[in-house]
Amino acid sequence: MTEIKPHGSHWGSFEAVVENGRLVEARPFARDPFPGSLLQSMPEAVHGKARIDRPYVRAGWLRGERRGSSRGGDDFVAVEWDRVIRLVAEESARVRAEHGHASILGGSYGWSSAGRYHHARTQLHRYLGMGGGFTAQVTNYSYGAGMTLMPHVLGTNEVIQGPVTDWGSIRKHTKLMLCFGGLPLKNGLVTSGGAGGHEYVPLMKAAVAAGVRFVNISPFKGDVGDFLGAEWVPIRPNTDAAMMFAMAHVVISAGREDADFLARCTVGWDRFRDYVMGAADGVAKTPEWAEAITEVPAATIRRLAMEAAGAPTMCTATWSIQRAEHGEQPWWALTAFAALLGGIGKPGQGIAFGYGSMNGMGTPRHEVPSVAGPAVRNTCGAYIPVARVTELLERPGEILQYNGRDLLLPDIRLIWWAGGNPFHHHQDLGRLLRAWNRADTVVVQEPWWTSVARHADIVLPATTTLERNDIGSASRDRYVRAMHQAIPPVGQARNDVDILADLADAAGFRAQFTEQRDEGAWLRHLYGRWRQACAAQGIEVPDFERFWAEGFVEIPAPEQDYVQFAEFAADPEANPLNTPSGKVEIFSETISSFGYAETPGHAVWMEPTEYLGSPLAQTFPLHMLSFQPSTRLHGQLDSGPVAAADKIQGREPIRMHPDDAAARGLVDGQVVRVFNARGAVAAGLRVTADIRPGVVAMATGAWWNPATPGATDAACIHGNANVLTADIGTSRLGQGSAAQSCLVQIEAWPGEAPPVTVHVPPAGATAVP
Repeated sequence: MTEIKPHGSHWGSFEAVVENGRLVEARPFARDPFPGSLLQSMPEAVHGKARIDRPYVRAGWLRGERRGSSRGGDDFVAVEWDRVIRLVAEESARVRAEHGHASILGGSYGWSSAGRYHHARTQLHRYLGMGGGFTAQVTNYSYGAGMTLMPHVLGTNEVIQGPVTDWGSIRKHTKLMLCFGGLPLKNGLVTSGGAGGHEYVPLMKAAVAAGVRFVNISPFKGDVGDFLGAEWVPIRPNTDAAMMFAMAHVVISAGREDADFLARCTVGWDRFRDYVMGAADGVAKTPEWAEAITEVPAATIRRLAMEAAGAPTMCTATWSIQRAEHGEQPWWALTAFAALLGGIGKPGQGIAFGYGSMNGMGTPRHEVPSVAGPAVRNTCGAYIPVARVTELLERPGEILQYNGRDLLLPDIRLIWWAGGNPFHHHQDLGRLLRAWNRADTVVVQEPWWTSVARHADIVLPATTTLERNDIGSASRDRYVRAMHQAIPPVGQARNDVDILADLADAAGFRAQFTEQRDEGAWLRHLYGRWRQACAAQGIEVPDFERFWAEGFVEIPAPEQDYVQFAEFAADPEANPLNTPSGKVEIFSETISSFGYAETPGHAVWMEPTEYLGSPLAQTFPLHMLSFQPSTRLHGQLDSGPVAAADKIQGREPIRMHPDDAAARGLVDGQVVRVFNARGAVAAGLRVTADIRPGVVAMATGAWWNPATPGATDAACIHGNANVLTADIGTSRLGQGSAAQSCLVQIEAWPGEAPPVTVHVPPAGATAVP
């Protein structure tokens, strides 16, 4: 018997084709103009050997081995659901009673499910919040530094998250688009909350047809699609800010800055000008000065600066640009450059971050809210920036400086993770594991034997989205999608909500947690709230029954193009920004008052510790960039056929220029050892002239597979790039991930590379039949 069920995922909406209770195909949504290939991996991901079949507890934990024990190399012991619920409830109560609510780290991340009800992070935080609170995480790995900076400078994070000036306005008005970090096509295949329509590529093609000229300022030529016909400027990694200052120097020297806009709409322009021209520090930021840092010819910098001053220009940078040491600086510098051009608030001009980082950025859409899951306030109040989890675990009782605040780091005794994988997102994994082992107990809710599950004490098998009903919704997409349960739960997997409801029952607040609604009642409730919000904006959507039967709701596209900051630019006094001055803060008195030497009151050039211009490059002469993969979403679907087909001898590929490969006697397709002082990984070599010499690039998301399970210094034989990346904050201001500041060396792998084992269950666990 074949059944067809509507469903959704972060990589696209689809119809689930089910035969005899098994997913056999995920067919793209008929209205999607540019569906991706990741749907092909779903049957294997749902039914493959990497699924967790039942609850497990680490054998050492059952023997009483808690804080300081080694996780990852111990056997797991299967237990029944009743027992594991009791164990978790008792341990949670003990930790709260003995160490306080802040001693529980409520870890998670937002990519667990496109569904808004069965959203692991939301539900875990509801449960922990109702139980008394927990230590939470703020910001994110994607653009954590930028989302701390931009409210100071532009008064909003919409310039990062959307809505940003849409592609219709770019198509009609833009002549030049400066793309720092490019506009990677692969990133346009995913949307947090899911997508009914991947409109990224069609919209860009329309801009090309209209005559928009694109410039790809990136170490990798492939960071734009060939159809853009973009000029490639192969800049040295981590030096974008220097190029931006030099472009500003050219425009100022030519007297082409927009004095009217700067006077009406900005503060601090004079201080920034003095810095750029050298009056502040004696160093003029000329194109020749920048050429020595960026290795971009001074003539190219001059030409691009004058082109930008002479034509309607959109300035954009990918989120990845700020994932580097001092990552706040290029975003702040680019904002200042866009301000001196005077284009902020004009059609097709100005500044935006992330056009090349996520589907839906710049897609025309009415700004109705997305369907939102239930949430509660965390009364505990303790938090850290998400990328500082290792420091939290290492430094209990010490102070972490962040965004003008001194955060007291709690003593974490219980780590509880649901819907995320820190051993994918985080940096310097050996150091993370050493800190991770300081906790008394680690609880993980997870469908697969990912690295975070393998390094847990208590593993609770969770369902995938195909095994439950939900509603898919994203703030960047015009579709809201019904996600019908397509298959029964695999093995003994349970919904996160049901797991947490049983734990809430043990703690005495089940009725509060469930609000006495079952799954169907919750979906009707959440949809009803969204429907009311739409009606308040004059948009009518069908009732729940019709929505559920038809499988989706489409919000019509707006008739008018959206131009960000248009009202502000027209009348900044009547429409001020949400900054202390109400204007663009080229110089921020607030940031200056924090006293952080690395982030003074305006953008500056700060030399990273690890880049090709630093002394460390004498030992590790290759700059490794780690990027989001095209074959999976972060680490999700790594066990699927699309990811497997891209690997080389089972290892994650690493791109290298032919000259660098020849200098090391390396050839395309061989297994290589990539290493630095933090660790080593095995990778498959992919030689390409599309990357500049001295730079290598490797996707993140290959499941961490230490050669010796549980060891903190063993090489990853699968190719997890974050074994090598540095775990430092971008600055005390943003404390974001600085993964893109990473130097390595590469050599041939000595001998035969060991087999990859991470996609099958660990010792003591069994595979789903």
